[in-house]
Amino acid sequence: MKNIIGIVGSTYSKSTNRLLLQFIQKRYSNGEQVQIELVPLDKLPLFDKPADRKIPAVAQTISDKIEAADGVIIATPEYDHSVPARLSNALAWLSYVTHPFIDKPVMITGASYGSLGSSRAQAHLKQILDSPELGALTMPSSEFLLARSLQAFNEDGAITDQATLDYLDRVFANFMIFMDIAAQLKHTVVKDKEKVQSFSWDNI
Repeated sequence: MKNIIGIVGSTYSKSTNRLLLQFIQKRYSNGEQVQIELVPLDKLPLFDKPADRKIPAVAQTISDKIEAADGVIIATPEYDHSVPARLSNALAWLSYVTHPFIDKPVMITGASYGSLGSSRAQAHLKQILDSPELGALTMPSSEFLLARSLQAFNEDGAITDQATLDYLDRVFANFMIFMDIAAQLKHTVVKDKEKVQSFSWDNI
């Protein structure tokens, strides 16, 4: 069974990105082949390098869940052509000391009120995830962009457009395959982690 962690980039209770990830969880979690757990970011403090290099317990818990997962799905809104501060803050904690994203397969999704479906934020998030301290394996080409998200869901929180559903099914099917491929690319994981743990921008 695939164990997937879902991260919503917004803590807004009515976020359509939250609706999107909750819908993905409901649609694909079946207790037999896929289990998706949503991880909240609202308890994380503002990132500030601790002198003792110990991260907060809530950040460690999230890190442990990602480390144990087969893959991660991130749903990001788009704020000022970029990812929200809350998501950036979480990634800062997760790129410091523990590095659970190293060689971890990630699927990026996003919803927006407009027509672009958070495309610029998704592009920015790919850059962040590709940074030396994160080193994630982001699934190429098949990002899911949900445009006009205020009209996309019914009262039960389900996406109503069949073409959109069909595309989401295909993207998720690709992610299932991508996780299998990523599982075969584990020969350098230990060395990758050793490399990133010794990396410091202070030494550049």
